[in-house]
Amino acid sequence: MLTLFLIIFTFVELNCENLFDTQKDSVKHDEEYTEQSLRHWTKRRYYEKLHNIGREIISCAELHTSNNQEGHIPDMVALCEVENDSVMKHLTRSTMLWSYHYEYLITHSPDTRGINTALLYNPLSFKLLESKDIRVSLPDNRPTRDILYAKGLIVSLDTLHVFVVHSPSRRGGERASRKNRMAVAERVSELIDSLPPKARIIVAGDFNDYSGDGPLRHLAEHGLTEISKDAVGYYNQTKGTYFYNGSWNSLDHIFLSPTLLPSFISCDINDHCSLMELDQRGTAVPKRSYRGIKYNNGFSDHLPLVARFNINIP
Repeated sequence: MLTLFLIIFTFVELNCENLFDTQKDSVKHDEEYTEQSLRHWTKRRYYEKLHNIGREIISCAELHTSNNQEGHIPDMVALCEVENDSVMKHLTRSTMLWSYHYEYLITHSPDTRGINTALLYNPLSFKLLESKDIRVSLPDNRPTRDILYAKGLIVSLDTLHVFVVHSPSRRGGERASRKNRMAVAERVSELIDSLPPKARIIVAGDFNDYSGDGPLRHLAEHGLTEISKDAVGYYNQTKGTYFYNGSWNSLDHIFLSPTLLPSFISCDINDHCSLMELDQRGTAVPKRSYRGIKYNNGFSDHLPLVARFNINIP
């Protein structure tokens, strides 16, 4: 008789909020995060930010330990708003993440500020087979972030396809900018349609849209299910990953193909008290690196999404 062992596979999505190094890129508008800028983005502050993001990722392993379940360091982490290879190298080699031996992928997008998407993965639970930067053409011809694609084998030897997305912002208004975010959703849909019908797919990132908005409905119409739609804070029942204009909502989302849904266990927002602070109204909000231009030694204006799956091992 065939015996199956179940292990937990943990996937995290996080917008790091301006994870830049301190160097001026000659072809990007990243001067806001240099030592000479109003933010006075020094090497010390840069390494504090790296350390904080590392702590934030590791803290995602603590979810569910209170239910007598073993904490599990994330197997994969989809990251938005990271600048370049040197940032990812420092994050994986010069913070507490070094002991977990993460490998990484990062895009090299034409985004004018130098913002990219990235993926951390544990090579023991994901064997990389292929990766690509996928360019997106926007209706207004503005350069934007590439979609990061990774294909590999998980521990069950099943093939997993991962897309990391950071859609254009709502600058200029939601309605006026919607066509740009729809272009990203349509590009993702094209990529999904090019894969085998039973492919195991995760699409994750900051879509700059809320559940039910047109671009996200477009993904659902192409067979994807948003597992983060009803996610709330694990510790304090926080109602979103992002606090804006006095209310919670989520711009961050994780979608699955139908073939992965049977393995899905849960999706939570990591709202641990260490990632939060009180604003001027006494509301607990994400602890950011800056309040305006005042340095705050925080994490990000977004909270992480943490999804967990059961993987069958023969």
